[in-house]
Formats: sequence, C-alpha cells, structure tokens
Amino acid sequence: MTSKRDKAYGATIDLSRLYGSSLGSLDTDVDQESDKIAVIPIEKIKRTPDQVRRYFDPMKMNQLVSSVRIDGILENLIVSSLNDGKFQLISGERRLRAAKEVGLTEVPAKILNLDEFDSFRISLIENLQREDLNPVEETDGIIKLLAGELHLSEDGVVSLLYQMQNSLTRQVVNHNVVVQENQETVEKIFNYLGRLSWQSFVKHRLPLRKLPENILESLRQGKLAYTKAQVVARIKDQGIREEILNVAIEEGLSLSEIRARIAELVQKKTSGKIDIESELREKTANCLKVLKKSKVLNSPAKQKKLRKILEQLEKLLES
Repeated sequence: MTSKRDKAYGATIDLSRLYGSSLGSLDTDVDQESDKIAVIPIEKIKRTPDQVRRYFDPMKMNQLVSSVRIDGILENLIVSSLNDGKFQLISGERRLRAAKEVGLTEVPAKILNLDEFDSFRISLIENLQREDLNPVEETDGIIKLLAGELHLSEDGVVSLLYQMQNSLTRQVVNHNVVVQENQETVEKIFNYLGRLSWQSFVKHRLPLRKLPENILESLRQGKLAYTKAQVVARIKDQGIREEILNVAIEEGLSLSEIRARIAELVQKKTSGKIDIESELREKTANCLKVLKKSKVLNSPAKQKKLRKILEQLEKLLES
C-alpha cells in the first residue's frame, strides 16, 4: 500500500500552479477547485511555526519595504485556511513583514485547502527549493522536513542518518522493516529536493549542528562563509576563536588570511606562555639561592611567616 509520503515524493501533482514551472511537483491531495485569490486581513494570518529562514537581510528587507510602500504587494502570499477562520502562512514571510512595516492591514493571498501536515511540508519545501538559504537554515529545514515525514524527533532523524551511514560504510543491510522504510523515505526526499545526496548531507551538513553557537549565528546571518566557519570552529582556545571570528567578519578576511591570523595568534600565545614559565623558574631558583644564605631561618618571627608561605606553596603544588 502506497503511503501519503511515498506519493508526495513520487512527484505526481505539479506545484507550478503555486509558483511557476521551476518548482517541480508534489502530491498534496489538494482540492484544486477550492483554491482562490482573496484579500485577507493581516491579523488573521498566522506565521509558520517552523519557519526555516531565521535571518532576513536588513538591506533586502528595506528594499522590499520601499517597494511595498510605493507599489503595494505585487505577488500573492500563499496561505492555507484553518478551522478557526484564520490562515496559516505558507509562503511570503518577507512580504508579510514588509506589509506590516508600511502599515497595511490587508494583503492579497492565494488560499489553499491543505491540512496541517501538508502546509508544513509545502512551506519547508518552498523555502528549500525557492529561497537562497544559508547552510545552517538549509540543514535545519531538511532535518525538520525529515522529522515531519518520518514522525521522529530531530535527534531521531540525526541518529537514523548516522545509522544509514554506518550501514553503508560497513556494507551491512539492516533487516528492521521500519528502519528500511525510513531509509527509503529519506532517499526519496533527498532525490526529490535535488540539492545534495543524503550521504553528502551527513558528511558536510550534520557537523554544523556541533559548531559553537556564536559561529552558528554568524552563519545564519550570512556574515561568514561555511568553509571559513569550519576553520574558525576548529580552534580549541575559546579566546583565540572568538577573536578570529570577530576579525574575520569585521575585516572580511579570506580563508587563507584566517589561517594566517590563527597561526600568528597561536604563536604569540605559545611564546607568551614560554616567557612566563621561564620567568617563574628563574624567580624560584633565585629565591632558593637567597634563602640558603639568608638569616631568615634564625628569626622566630620570620620563621612563622615563612612557614605560612611554604604551606600555601605546598597547597598550590598539590592542586
């Protein structure tokens, strides 16, 4: 029996009725006769809970706001109707934000008859196929899509992908029926998206989730290229890592320049560490030399202070 998700990625209904011929096709069991164009109040539109795009370029948003202020909304938003009389936003987040910015109270929208699952799926795919997402947003979006299709948590999806990779590496077939079905669905989804294979996703994109949060945020905001972020993230020293990250963004350093700065800072820190160690060793040797010749050991008052200092030194050395 063919499941709904199998039909969806079998590409049987053309999505060009929504956006044009460039998007490919997807079976959503939509009642095409119920689709309509209408002007609807902004207050009745609910944003997509799992919006893939988290960063909106301020310059591009300002340009869109200026356009909307002069010409209004030129392209319909895409929404689906909800049972409470409101609408779920599927496509048009930036247009909706611009409309609010200029004080519009209504926007033109194409209203689809979709259930919650299909609204979620189409919104994600629309972003993945149509928007210029950065690697972090794209990774988050694909994982969310897989989680929704497979009825797994995001961690469950990651675990499944690594399990698939291990099976492929070891050339071992997993005979668990559920796992096999999930693997088939994963392959269908990646083939449908046509952006990269699931193997490439595991190798190059899943490691993104382990990056330090400040580097992830820089990637989300488009301030740092993916290849540069990987190099910066490999720096173990947090202080050096943050310094390099800030300099790389502020000065727009190339990949080779970032590597050169890292080598320079590491060398300085290592040199500084060696200098401090040499200084302490020299001071310790001098103190012992002076102590042997000093009369401090013959003074009861100074003996007490010296004992206290030595006890503190012993504790320091033991810690």
